[in-house]
Amino acid sequence: MEIVLDRLLPFGVALLWPFCRIFAALATAPVLGEAMVPMRARALAALLLALVVQPALPPMPTLDPFSFAGIGVVAEQILIGGLLGFVLHLVLAAMLMFGTLLSSQMGLSMAAINDPVSGQTADVLSSVMMVVFMLLFFSIDGHLVLVQVLARSFTAWPVGAFAFDTDALRQLVFAVGWMFSAALALALPVVFATLVVQVGLGLLNRAAPSLNLFSLGFSVTTMFGLLLVTLLMPSLPDHYGRMIAHALDLYDRLAPAAGAVR
Repeated sequence: MEIVLDRLLPFGVALLWPFCRIFAALATAPVLGEAMVPMRARALAALLLALVVQPALPPMPTLDPFSFAGIGVVAEQILIGGLLGFVLHLVLAAMLMFGTLLSSQMGLSMAAINDPVSGQTADVLSSVMMVVFMLLFFSIDGHLVLVQVLARSFTAWPVGAFAFDTDALRQLVFAVGWMFSAALALALPVVFATLVVQVGLGLLNRAAPSLNLFSLGFSVTTMFGLLLVTLLMPSLPDHYGRMIAHALDLYDRLAPAAGAVR
C-alpha cells in the first residue's frame, strides 16, 4: 500500500498544476463560468480535462504544493487560467453592453427582470443578448476552442516559468478598451436612429403642443427601436465571429511566442 501511495503522490502533484489552471479558466470563461453551472460540475470538468491533457503536457516541476514555491506556482496557474477565460469573457461583455445601450436608448431599462443565468437583475435586451451569445458560443464549438487554448497554453506558458511582460499588460488594457468600442459600434446605428426619431418628435411637439407627444413618443421610440433590433439581428453572427477572431489574436499577442497558443 505504501508503494502505491508513493507512486500516486507525484502523479497527484503533477495533476494539481493543470487542474488549477483549467479550473480558473472555466470559472472566468463565458457561459461555463456563470451561476447556472454548479461549482462541483466545473471542478469535475476541470479534473477530467486535466487527466486527459496531462500525458501530452511538458514535464511538470517537482515541488511541494504546500511550500512557498508550490503556493506561488498554484497562484501562477490561477492567474494564467483566469486570464485565458477573461479574454473570451470580453466578447460576452461587449454583447451585454450592446444590449444595455439599446435598452437605455429605447426606454426598456426601466423594466428590469431577474436574469436566471447570472442571478442578477438585468434589462430585457441584455438577457436576449445573453441567450444569443450562448447559442453562437456553442454553435461555433466555443467550448472546444477554450479547451484547445488551455491545452496549448502549457506550451506557451510552461508551469513554473511564467513570462508576462509590460507589453502583454498593455495588450490586455487595450483589449478592455476594444470591448467598449465593439459594443458602441454595434449599438451606434440603433442609437443614432432612435435619436433622430426623438428629435423629430420633439420638433413636432414644439409645433403642436396640444398633441401631448410625450407619452406617444415613448411608444413610438420603443417600437422603432425594436424594429431596428430585428433588422440588426441577422448581422450579429458575423460581428460575433469577428470578435472571437480578435480574442484569439489577443491570445497570440499575450503569449511569449506568437502563435504558440492557437
